Amino acid sequence: MSKIISVHSFRGGTGKSNITANLAATVARYGHRVGIVDTDIQSPGIHVVFGFDEETMDRSLNDYLWGRCDIEDTAYDVTSALKETAQKNSAIYLIPSSLNLGEITRVLREGYDVGLLHDGFQELLDRLNLEYLFIDTHPGLNEETLLSITISDALIIILRPDRQDFQGTAVTVDVARQLEVPELLLVVNKALQNLDFKALRERVEVTYNAPLAGIFPLSEEVMELASSDIFCLRNPYHPFSLVVEAIAKQIMS
Repeated sequence: MSKIISVHSFRGGTGKSNITANLAATVARYGHRVGIVDTDIQSPGIHVVFGFDEETMDRSLNDYLWGRCDIEDTAYDVTSALKETAQKNSAIYLIPSSLNLGEITRVLREGYDVGLLHDGFQELLDRLNLEYLFIDTHPGLNEETLLSITISDALIIILRPDRQDFQGTAVTVDVARQLEVPELLLVVNKALQNLDFKALRERVEVTYNAPLAGIFPLSEEVMELASSDIFCLRNPYHPFSLVVEAIAKQIMS
């Protein structure tokens, strides 16, 4: 049975796309067929982690939304990114959004049929025989995000230990509960090393009455890589990677 996981944050700059790529790669590494859809159409970014740029994209999610192709035509097999960590059945597909300024401007000006996304997600699951589909959402709450949350089996909300993030996340958690998301997981990213992580965990779980799946410490090594590769595959024993591994196991369980 397939599982849809939306990864969301109330504000930008939380490291959402980077964490999504690392989680998806880790799950795929265990021998699963995984898809990633970048629905942050206004400011796409997850393709960078997989070494994509506009010149290497023949098709994108935008082409599907404008009726130019089927959604599976926009899926790129990026299993090679797993390198020697891939198992026999491992597979990972990326469905990027366009970097073309004209495409982004058109989305901002005209919008698109959000209902097509629902159909497209199901077609990806069926035609690519996916076990897990990760949706990298647009920050904040809009029609596309609400759709993604509604159809998700699990919602991961990423926040920083920041007052604005705490307030915005409260809104998202309330919406998720109203939409009856089966599984809600919170993740704190970019936590300073000198913070009391136990106290932070208690604060988050009490504030939102939801489980905290993990806390990522602020890491110079992660920042130095600058989203140019999948960090946890390069550095499997780094504290960041160990948190990714723990969250991935929660998703797979």
